[in-house]
Amino acid sequence: MRVAVVGAGGVGGLIGGLLARAGHEVAFVARGATLAALRERGLEVESPRGTFRVAPVEASDDPGALRPAEAVLVAVKGWQVREVAPRLAPLLAPGGLVLPLENGVEAAPTLARALGEERVVGGLCHLFAWTEAPGVVKHAGDLLRVTMGERRGGSSARLERLAAALREAKVDAVISPDIEAAAWEKFLFIDAFGSVGAVTRAPVGVVRTLPESRALLRAAMEETAAVGRARGVRLTADAVEKALALIDAVKPESTASMQRDIQGGRPSELFDQPGAVVRLAAEAGVDAPVHRFLYAALLPQETAARGPARPVP
Repeated sequence: MRVAVVGAGGVGGLIGGLLARAGHEVAFVARGATLAALRERGLEVESPRGTFRVAPVEASDDPGALRPAEAVLVAVKGWQVREVAPRLAPLLAPGGLVLPLENGVEAAPTLARALGEERVVGGLCHLFAWTEAPGVVKHAGDLLRVTMGERRGGSSARLERLAAALREAKVDAVISPDIEAAAWEKFLFIDAFGSVGAVTRAPVGVVRTLPESRALLRAAMEETAAVGRARGVRLTADAVEKALALIDAVKPESTASMQRDIQGGRPSELFDQPGAVVRLAAEAGVDAPVHRFLYAALLPQETAARGPARPVP
């Protein structure tokens, strides 16, 4: 299967590298130091599912310079989806699909507006991976799952083909009957994990243990769940308890990528996680005081990282 991976960071580098190792034809859209490293040295992956190098690597900063693919996996930061979406049409082969793997719940609608509803499926991933250096990806733990589904619900032949390719590559692939609910279930977890972690500047083991910060985690999750339900998302009654259980299962020294970006002075997914909850809550007529606080508390650091930040509409 020919697959194009947009973004060669922790998520894209790991999944794309595993697909290439399994014999699939993989091309990367990357830029800057990452693109240079891929062209010069290839891609290095260190994972419990194998340590290996892929070389040579087909890569470009121009999606139009690469041959079209049956599947395009979008693995950039949430705030980068709006930038890259209009450029992806040349990457899609006839009948091809686009699978977003971002945190948050807005990547698929953004891609669909740019590329057409029928070209985009819903998706998300669960894994802990990061770039150790340009072109070098590390994956920790055994968790490595990609969940996908047709946005109108259920499965399809094209999703079954992609799931089979991922499984060949030792990636756990799940096709969800309700991908919107699955995305929001992860959103409950990752938004609270990143936002509360960034505000407290503490690893998850500390945040979940102190009663005061644990209460803040729960309040953020309950608020996000209320917004999702107000928008018609079919979240289960125990969605918050499941999200808290995920928090409790994470290694105590762990931090979310948004927290690491904010603490490192880099642009983060602030607008796509707590900012998105504030924005979607306003659209649904739901009060979101916890997320207004989280967003306001983190906005000065985001502004310093990227210049004047756009406000939440």
